Parts: sequence; structure tokens; C-alpha cells
Amino acid sequence: MVTALFQVPLFQASPFVGYVYPNETIIPWSELIVIYPYLTGLVAGAFIVSSFYHVFGMQQFKPVARFALLTALAFMICVPAPLLLHLGHPERAFEAMITPHWSSAFAAFSYVASFYVVVLMLETWFAFRADFVASAGHNRGLRKLFYRILALDSDDVSERALGYDRRWARALAMIGIPAATLLHGYVGFVFGSLKSRQWWSSDLMPVIFLLSAVVSGIGLLIVLYIATSRIRRTPADETCLRALAQALWSFLIVVVVVEGLEYLTMFYRSEEGIQMIEALIRGPIRAGLTIQAAGSAIALILLTWLIVFRERGKTLVRGLAVAAVVVLIEVFAMRWNVVIGGQELSKTMRGLLVYAPPVLGRDGLVAAAGLLTVPFLLLWLFVRLFPPWEPAHRDAHVPRG
Repeated sequence: MVTALFQVPLFQASPFVGYVYPNETIIPWSELIVIYPYLTGLVAGAFIVSSFYHVFGMQQFKPVARFALLTALAFMICVPAPLLLHLGHPERAFEAMITPHWSSAFAAFSYVASFYVVVLMLETWFAFRADFVASAGHNRGLRKLFYRILALDSDDVSERALGYDRRWARALAMIGIPAATLLHGYVGFVFGSLKSRQWWSSDLMPVIFLLSAVVSGIGLLIVLYIATSRIRRTPADETCLRALAQALWSFLIVVVVVEGLEYLTMFYRSEEGIQMIEALIRGPIRAGLTIQAAGSAIALILLTWLIVFRERGKTLVRGLAVAAVVVLIEVFAMRWNVVIGGQELSKTMRGLLVYAPPVLGRDGLVAAAGLLTVPFLLLWLFVRLFPPWEPAHRDAHVPRG
């Protein structure tokens, strides 16, 4: 059996240090696989925020409830793109659907993702059906035909029909909560269940991914809500902003505690290879962990200040916007540290790789930045076609607690 290893002195400039197998000198999961769990997290978080109003009847989240649905739908449509672009032959992805292999988490949970897309589309349709009818009556030509098709050629906006819409929308939202939980929990499961990578193998990984997903989704909605309010020249609802700040603070503090417990458990057990994990933390992912820790601290301090002192006006908007942007960067750093960091640790547990992300190419930074832009463009199109801010028919068809 061939057991040849590369041995490079730790002080020598090299893409790898220590003892590394030859087939480990290339990191197969690149930026695209970092974006994949990041996008799914934004979807799950945005949907949870919409459910605060649609399912639990929290009136303070009403201004962003339908916008959150459109955000979740726009980003969910783009979720498969990083995986498909990463594949050499994207058409082979259909094999996971038509010939499922249940020992593969990616293949098994593709059905969960497909089910969640259907639920999300149906809930959005019921939430906007009355608007489709109104838009069909206010437009002519192709736009009228477009909205008539979306309304299924119906113009029934009676109280009975709207009540039917409310019941179905709420039921679908209730179904969507566990679906959204599974959608992102499985991403953490994919990494946490890999015993060959000690940096990934953790029972807390699915929980951390899920909680950080909600944090990133809330942060995204805060940024988008503030930005769209400025574009529409309409002041953002301060009650809604305070509720979003409290939700963001609550989930973020839990994420920080759970991640701290993970590191504490890892170093307390001091299993074999812990020295290389310490070297990984001090070396390749040091910058990412610094961003992650500093981002959490800055966001928590800002949010605590805004909540305790009940800031208003521009101070509330600017402080919350900064906290939300910091959270989005911090969660992205966390995804990078997990996906890339786990591959920078050699399977021999006696070596490290140093990953230099390419700029161009299929897996380059340019392609990754382009994929992150597409959901925002799609959301812009959705908001133009289905304005969530219009007052007409708003109270008639949005579910009430």
C-alpha cells in the first residue's frame, strides 16, 4: 500500500505544511460550496421572520411579512445554482432525483428542498392572490393577461374567498417552518456527520448552522427593508425595526453561546489531533475567526444599546443597519471557516493546507460574487411585479394570528 506523504517544513512558504497526502493538495469544495449554505441560511431566516406574523400573529412584523416571503422565494430559486455550477456536468444533478441514493445526504434532502420550494410558492400565491386580481383589473394587454393567469382567471375577492386564502396561507406557513428547519439543518448535518474531518465532526454543527441561518436571514431583511424604505422615500416602521432588532439579538446570543460550547467541548476533550486544530485556528482561518468573533461582539453591543436605550429615528435605523451588515459578514465568515477550514486540515491530522481562492474560473471569486448578485436582481423583479407595500387588499388576505 502506498503511504507516501509530502513533508514540508512548517517555516517554508508552501500551499501546504507538515504531512499532507498528495491527493489532498487540491481543495475540491471551493467558494461555491461556501455560498450554498449561506444562501440556504438566508432563505430559512427570511421565512422564519415571515412566519412570526403569518403563523404567530405578531403584528410588529407585519410591515415586512410579505416582503420576507418574496425574499425567501427569490433566494430559494437561486439556492441550487452554486451546486450546479460546481458540477462539471450540471445535467447529472437530475440523477439524484430520479435515482435517489438514500445514503447520500445531498441526494436525500434534495426532496426536502423541492418540497419546500412548492410550499413557499403556494404560500406566496395565497398571500398575493387578491393583489393579482386587483392588478388584472388595473392593467391592460399583456400585463392584464399575466396577472389573470396568476389569479387563475378568478376575480373572486369576497370575504369567503379571502378567508379561504387566509386559512391556506397560514396552514402552508405552519408546514413551511419545519421544512425550512430541515432545509438548513441538513447542511449542518452534511458537515457534522463526516467523521473523517475532525473540524467538521460535531453533534452541534446542525444546530449552529440552523441558528446562524436565522440570524443571517433577519440581518438580510433588516438591510433590505431599510434600503427599500429609502428608495421608496418612506420612513421605516420603528416598531417593526425594534422587533427585528430584538429577534436578531435573541438568536445571535444563542448562536454565540452554542458556538462557545462547541469550542469548549472540543478543547476540553483534547482528542487526537487537537494540536493541529490549534494550528489551524492560529494559521489559515485566523482571519476568518477574528472576523467572526469581532462581528458577533460588535453586533451584540450595538443591538443591546439600541434595545436598552430605546433609540429612535436615524440613530435606530443607522445602528440597526450597521449591526445587520456586520452579522451578514460574520455569518459568511463562519461558513468560510467551516467549509474551507475543514479542508485545510489534513486527514492525517499532521499537516495543513493554505487555500488561495482563484479570482476567475468556474469556482472563482468573480463567479461567486455573480451568484450572490442574482437573488437580489430576482427579488427586485418580484417586488416590481408583486409590490408587497401596497395598502390595497393588505389586511384582507394576510393571515392573522
